[in-house]
Amino acid sequence: MSNPSADMFLPTSVKEMQALGWTHVDVVLFTGDAYVDHPSFAAAVLGRTLQREGYNVAIVPQPNWRDDLRDFRKFGAPRLFFGVSAGAMDSMVNHYTAARRLRSDDAYTPGGRHGMRPDYPTIVYSKILRELFPDVPIVAGGIEASMRRLSHYDYWQDRLRPSLITDCAADMLIYGMGEKVVTELARRLESGEKIADITDMRQTVIIRPLSEMPAASTPTDIVLAPFEKCLKDRRSQAANFRHIEEQSNSLDGGLTIWQAHGDRAVKVNPMHPAMTTGEIDASFDLPYTRLPHPRYRGKTIPAYEMIKHSVNIHRGCFGGCSFCTISAHQGKFIASRSKESIMREVRQVAAMPDFKGYLSDLGGPSANMYAMGGKNLRACSACRRPSCLHPAPCPNLNTDHRPLLDIYHSVDALPQIKKSFIGSGVRYDLSMHHTGNPKIDEANRRYNRELIENHVSGRLKVAPEHTSDHVLSVMRKPSFKLYHDFKRLFDRTNADCGLRQQLIPYFISSHPGCREADMAELAVETKDLGLRLEQVQDFTPTPMTLSTEIYYTGFHPYTLEKVYTPRTPADKEAQRQYFFWYDPARKASIVRSLNRIHRPDLIEKLYPRRFGKPHNRK
Repeated sequence: MSNPSADMFLPTSVKEMQALGWTHVDVVLFTGDAYVDHPSFAAAVLGRTLQREGYNVAIVPQPNWRDDLRDFRKFGAPRLFFGVSAGAMDSMVNHYTAARRLRSDDAYTPGGRHGMRPDYPTIVYSKILRELFPDVPIVAGGIEASMRRLSHYDYWQDRLRPSLITDCAADMLIYGMGEKVVTELARRLESGEKIADITDMRQTVIIRPLSEMPAASTPTDIVLAPFEKCLKDRRSQAANFRHIEEQSNSLDGGLTIWQAHGDRAVKVNPMHPAMTTGEIDASFDLPYTRLPHPRYRGKTIPAYEMIKHSVNIHRGCFGGCSFCTISAHQGKFIASRSKESIMREVRQVAAMPDFKGYLSDLGGPSANMYAMGGKNLRACSACRRPSCLHPAPCPNLNTDHRPLLDIYHSVDALPQIKKSFIGSGVRYDLSMHHTGNPKIDEANRRYNRELIENHVSGRLKVAPEHTSDHVLSVMRKPSFKLYHDFKRLFDRTNADCGLRQQLIPYFISSHPGCREADMAELAVETKDLGLRLEQVQDFTPTPMTLSTEIYYTGFHPYTLEKVYTPRTPADKEAQRQYFFWYDPARKASIVRSLNRIHRPDLIEKLYPRRFGKPHNRK
């Protein structure tokens, strides 16, 4: 399918719509991303899902909001509703670095061109549509809407913002994965219900009269501290977050959450439970072309290039990392595709004209959580732990890697596949966990060996994130001692197999709980390992994560104890410099910093003196 025609895609123009023989559209989806007809791109997933149900769906990718607004007018009023989304990323993460500097590119735009979407597209797109089509329902979704569904800290404006639904012109906000929700919404609107009367639909956020909000929490409802109180009292914002996260991690979807915003109430209906295998198969088995729309012919979309020869085998993550939004959006409980569905997609990838036999990734949000979950679901239904792996793997967690190994073996047995690589992040604390079950422990040892021997493309990237146990505890990550164990296994397997592969660790500086001395010790420990770090980043607060709540409020939501967090550019740079201790240009600054924090012992470890020559303290 080297030159697909436009009629194989959902229409992006009236001409394309007419070529399909349509006289109307039922739903128009506006997205801040380019339109790629692939299961990794939400507009395609939701559009194809609605198409399967018999609805005519058009997509308007990256509409021009600066001109006469013809992109917003071209399809006219849809029969059912407009959908708006910022795209696959929060727009502010997409646009700005951790230092709040404007990025020069955009991976979800043809040619990587920057500036094809505004800041906060959910707000901008919805307000334009409301002005042009005042009577048509508008529904917001995507990661930006999902993570901003209640009061949240916005790092780029350095202020607490209200629920996104109070800031935009949408009638309803959908959070999380949207297939089931948009299908139900379309059916209910088609049956004659008014969107203002649809107040009970799962995974939606709506505005209600304050009189409807319970006066206090009940067995079915949680009432959060009002937005106005959170503005004045950061401890209240921190306490709110614990409730939000715990409900996101509920097996049955949790309780209804309410938060007053002035004289209105924001109502967050419970999540859907994790998709069944049949439901997730149905989403991935839709008739995607797996290609960018022909309108982009001759242009490269970087995000697509990264995933076009990869296959996603599950959704959800039970790792619960403090700085991650996956469980809040996809859920903590794993929804795994069937082997048959995965194999069908692998064969589709293998049939692509530019496929050379190498799958770039056979993974998911975390590479090795396929087919895992609680052994006793009754225990899971009563559990509110944000992580099944921290502070230690849950005894009720099934960590058997045999189903995943079976997928690897079946894929690799296909004649079209030369090699399948694992590009997703591997949780080695999961694969190295000793369960006491001889068969599972042996299978997990075999997984680690086969991963290293057969599925590494020269470099295996893992994410220990830090070396300090107390920082890692705030991050909800395992002790760095486990990284040492995995590295020994990695090196031994390489030696046994005659391989020369590298283990590449990711690290974060300036995370809540991290002080300058912690970064200095990280520099010493990674130096002793012979590492010159490449995969590093300064902590970026993103909406609705535990780490962000600590950063903004100064309190840990689960204990309400104060937690130190570096916030100023000077404090953050003082930490970041330790990643690059080996750069001669940074030595003098690092030596000064170590003397300032009274750690001259680390100077000698980073920069051993020669012939007794003292270090310059200036």
